[in-house]
Amino acid sequence: MSTPRSAIDQTLPKGTVPSVLKAVQILDLLAGSREPMTLADLTQRLTLPKSSVLALCTTLTRTGLVHRAGSGAYHLGTHLVDLAHAYLANIDLTREFASIWDSLAMLPGEGVVLAVQNGRDVVYVACRNGNLPLGVTYRIGMRLPANCSATGKALLSTLPDEQIRALFRGAPLRRLTPRSHKTLKALLADLAEARARGYAIDDEEVQEGMCCIGAPVFDSSGSHAIAAVAVSTLKRPDDAQREHPAIRAVLEFSRVLSKRLGANVLNLGKLP
Repeated sequence: MSTPRSAIDQTLPKGTVPSVLKAVQILDLLAGSREPMTLADLTQRLTLPKSSVLALCTTLTRTGLVHRAGSGAYHLGTHLVDLAHAYLANIDLTREFASIWDSLAMLPGEGVVLAVQNGRDVVYVACRNGNLPLGVTYRIGMRLPANCSATGKALLSTLPDEQIRALFRGAPLRRLTPRSHKTLKALLADLAEARARGYAIDDEEVQEGMCCIGAPVFDSSGSHAIAAVAVSTLKRPDDAQREHPAIRAVLEFSRVLSKRLGANVLNLGKLP
């Protein structure tokens, strides 16, 4: 006797592969969970036989789309990040990055980056290294803690404090230099200042001797930034005089890029 098809299988368009849809359901569940999910959790949520869910999870694990922890629970795998990088490398956001920066002709000797948030990190999806000896060479795919970097703090500043607390709950802040924030309280205070002025500052938190100014990039979808740009420069005694041009360059860059992506520039902060 053949096994009856489920209700969902009966409603699928011709040519659809049910197992692929179920695998995507697993990925969606893992993406929406703050904690790794056990096989029992997934089975209960999907209302599928345990053996079927195990087979799907095993296949996803072998592809790198899912990772099985030592406890046996599952969470998203690193191959998804690779796919995201490949996607981002082909969208207008990254194509516009270099052309807009070149057209602005501001701070030609400084390094400039474009980053997106990935959990507690930021990932650089486009970069232009300057001619200054910063001690850091930017590259596509490079990851840094969001709580240290100017791009990361610019992105976090567009989130409510409750969401930031949830993001960092249960894990200490990663510190790259002695100037990196030690506590979540200090980070939240820094982000409040970034919201008020419209840009974030990395004052030797990623690399000693380096200062970065970052600003969020928006599209037409709302107030949560989709990316951030930052300019990196050497820390010098005359920073009070040199900081203003960097701030203006980053804010102008983020405004032009946001406008190109459909954002309402009237909602963006004013240039200094």
